[in-house]
Amino acid sequence: MRPRLQFGTPEQGLDYPIRPTAFGLVVHETHLACVRVDRGDRSYYDLPGGAIDGEETEEQALVREFLEETGMTVRPVERLGEAAQFFRRSDGEPLNNTGGFWIAERLSLDPAAKIEADHELVWLAPGAALQKLRHDAHAWAVAALLRHRA
Repeated sequence: MRPRLQFGTPEQGLDYPIRPTAFGLVVHETHLACVRVDRGDRSYYDLPGGAIDGEETEEQALVREFLEETGMTVRPVERLGEAAQFFRRSDGEPLNNTGGFWIAERLSLDPAAKIEADHELVWLAPGAALQKLRHDAHAWAVAALLRHRA
């Protein structure tokens, strides 16, 4: 079963298995925490987060992913909504990231705790994030956050 909000267009003939995920939105002052993923000339921006491992809850995955990707410890505050994104990973594997987008609170930041060397924490103004984020589902979450805070 797919969530009501499905983004992306699947390529014909490919199977896009559902990949349970959780992504987060942390605002500090007027900027949003994003990650720049270094892929050389194919680098991109995402919201921090990713796949749910094993029996993790969305909240547990969100806390783990934030720490791994940014060195930031967060507390999930509110589930903003659910959306899915058809896409192909850097290695070409087709997936349908499906899961929750969470508003989270920044508790601490320790760059030494980050373990994903190709991820860099960047703070983007929401308008810049809307333009730069790789996935439409992530841009939708930013727009939903802005409307939620209005």
